[in-house]
Amino acid sequence: MSATSMTSTEPDLLYSEEEEALRAAVRDLLTDHCAPADVIARAESDAPHDLALWKTLAGDMGLAGLLVPEEHGGQGATHREAAVVLEELGRAVAPVPYLTSAVVATEALLACTGDAAAGLLSRLASGREIGVLAVGLHTGPGSFRTVGAESGLLYGELTGIADAMAADVLLVPTEDGGLHAVDAGDATITPQVSLDPTRPLATVSLDAVRGCRLGDAGPAVRRALRAGAGLLASEQLGLADWTLTETVRYLKERKQFNRPVGGFQALKHRLAQLWLEITGLRAAARSAADALAREADADVAVALAQAYAAPVAVHAAEEALQLHGGIGMTWEHPVHLYLKRAKADSIAYGTAGAHREALARLADLAAP
Repeated sequence: MSATSMTSTEPDLLYSEEEEALRAAVRDLLTDHCAPADVIARAESDAPHDLALWKTLAGDMGLAGLLVPEEHGGQGATHREAAVVLEELGRAVAPVPYLTSAVVATEALLACTGDAAAGLLSRLASGREIGVLAVGLHTGPGSFRTVGAESGLLYGELTGIADAMAADVLLVPTEDGGLHAVDAGDATITPQVSLDPTRPLATVSLDAVRGCRLGDAGPAVRRALRAGAGLLASEQLGLADWTLTETVRYLKERKQFNRPVGGFQALKHRLAQLWLEITGLRAAARSAADALAREADADVAVALAQAYAAPVAVHAAEEALQLHGGIGMTWEHPVHLYLKRAKADSIAYGTAGAHREALARLADLAAP
């Protein structure tokens, strides 16, 4: 094989010019419309989702349709571009349903065929509607909960559904193996106490609610959860990168004994260790996004990224809170939101341990 042909098949994990331009556009928007003080205030309110920001992201910028083919009204982009968006949303802990609607629900619909699925996909791509897959956020590789179905009517209860309160349409898996679209207004959606107020959870109850069958739940849910886990690593990367950047900035400004705290050797070592971990996380997250985009060893890349991402993001947020000292322990400072998001993300779409087990099976290295 020639060097040229080898190069053409190898993944390029560096950001392209188009991806950097997309990053700049999203970051500018979030700088103007998603200030930390506003996120804190919204998190403490009864309306945690910023639907005005979502409208701008999804409708005006067209980012809800990145993964949707052009023939269905989307941008026809790839998981790499979606990963860039999620990095920036993670940096801002933006309270918008991008991961749940533009990635997870969209991926589930892409596994379905027929006019009903295509129509719903177009509405999600345009940002006119928000879709949520009614599978618990804590659900990882393996089985998922379903509800009963009889004569086109759905019965049952599902818990831990992220962003359900913002949904227009719920994608509900049923015990007969189907995936059904349900009008969110027909379901009873009850908020749950959520560790992460920027991605609230809810219980969804269905009592003789009519659903429209879209396709088979098994492949659709597996595809959706794999994409969710893989691109969640990019959100965790953005979160971790923000905490390191802000901590370095703070330690340069904070003085003790008339010298910047950041000059103390012990703190330099802690920051250097974080930088190394986040650099590794960037490689793992980019690899997962690229593998999903190319459909090349995606299962392995996603499992590897999530096995690594959660501990790094949590460690970065914990260090940020500690190194910010007294101000870091207050509700007025946003670092607590990053720690909550990091902790919640650490069990989203499967824990690091579950992904390590999946990786071991994929590599045929399962424990005896």
